[in-house]
Amino acid sequence: MDRLSQIKSPIISDLERFKELFDSSLTNPTPLLQEVLLHIRQRKGKMMRPILVLLIAKLFGEVSQSTLHAAVSLELLHTASLVHDDVVDDSIERRGQASVNALYNNKVSILVGDYLLATCLIQAAFSGNQEVIKVVSCLGQDLSEGELLQLSNVSNSEISEQVYFDVIRKKTAALFAACTQSAALSSGASAEQVQIARLLGEYIGICFQIKDDIFDYYENPEVGKPTGNDMREGKLTLPAIYALNNAGGPVGKELADKVKSGVATNDEIVRLMDFSKQNGGIEYATKTMLGYHAKAMELLENLPESEIKKSLLSYLDYVIDRKK
Repeated sequence: MDRLSQIKSPIISDLERFKELFDSSLTNPTPLLQEVLLHIRQRKGKMMRPILVLLIAKLFGEVSQSTLHAAVSLELLHTASLVHDDVVDDSIERRGQASVNALYNNKVSILVGDYLLATCLIQAAFSGNQEVIKVVSCLGQDLSEGELLQLSNVSNSEISEQVYFDVIRKKTAALFAACTQSAALSSGASAEQVQIARLLGEYIGICFQIKDDIFDYYENPEVGKPTGNDMREGKLTLPAIYALNNAGGPVGKELADKVKSGVATNDEIVRLMDFSKQNGGIEYATKTMLGYHAKAMELLENLPESEIKKSLLSYLDYVIDRKK
C-alpha cells in the first residue's frame, strides 16, 4: 500500500461519498456546459484538499453531510480558480491535460468558471452552516486578492520575500486553511479546535506551495508543468528571491527584471534558474518549508493518539516528500 492509500484508509467510505457528491455537482443538461464539465471531471488529481477536510472532520468529530457539502464547495471553488487562472496565465495545460481555454476558448472558460463559482456557493448553502458559508465566501475574496497582488507584483521592481508570502497566504495557504477550518466547523469542534485547525491548514498550504515552487526548478514531466513555467509567467518564487537578495549583483538583477517584464528568453530563464540553485535558493526554500512543517507537526503532536492523527502526520510528510 502506497503512502497516499495509507493516509486515506480511515476515510475510504467518506471519500467515496465525497466523489459521488462532487461528480453530481458537475452535471448539467446543457450540452456545451456538460461537455466542459466532463472534461474537468476527467482530471486525475490526488484530492489532497478533500482528503484533508475529511480527516480534520473525523479528528474532531464525524464526517457529516455538512462536511461533505463543505468539501465539495471548496473543491469547486478551487477548480473555478484554476479555470480562470489558466485564462489569466495563457496556460494550455493543466495536470497533463489540455486546459479548458486551450480546448475551447477564453469565453467558454470564463463562463464555466463562473458556473463553478455559483455551484460552489450552492454547495456551501447546503452545508447548513453559516460559518462554513462565511469561510467559503472569504476564501473567494482571498483567492482574487492573491491573484491581483501577484499580477501587480510582476511590474514591481522590488524583489520582496514579504510580498511572496503575502501572495501564497492569500492563495494556496488560504485554500488549505479554509479546508481545515470548514472541516472543524462542520464537525462541531470547539472555538479553540477550529483555530488550531485553521492554523494547521495555513502551515500545510505554505509547505505545499514552496514544494511546488521547488519543483519548477527541475526537469520532471511527472509534475505536470514545464520547468521554469513560473518565470515564463513573470513570477519569481522563493529560491530566486533568496538568491537575488543575497547574491544578486547587476547580472542577476538584469535577468530578474527581464523575467518580471515577460521578455526573458528561454536561455535567460535557464541562467536565472541555475543562478538561484548555485546561490543557495533551493536550500533556503527547503529549510523554510521544513520550518512550517515543524510548526504543523507541533500542532498535531499535542492531540491524543488515534488512526486519524497518524494519517494527518503522514499527510504532512507527504506534502513535503511528494514527487509531483
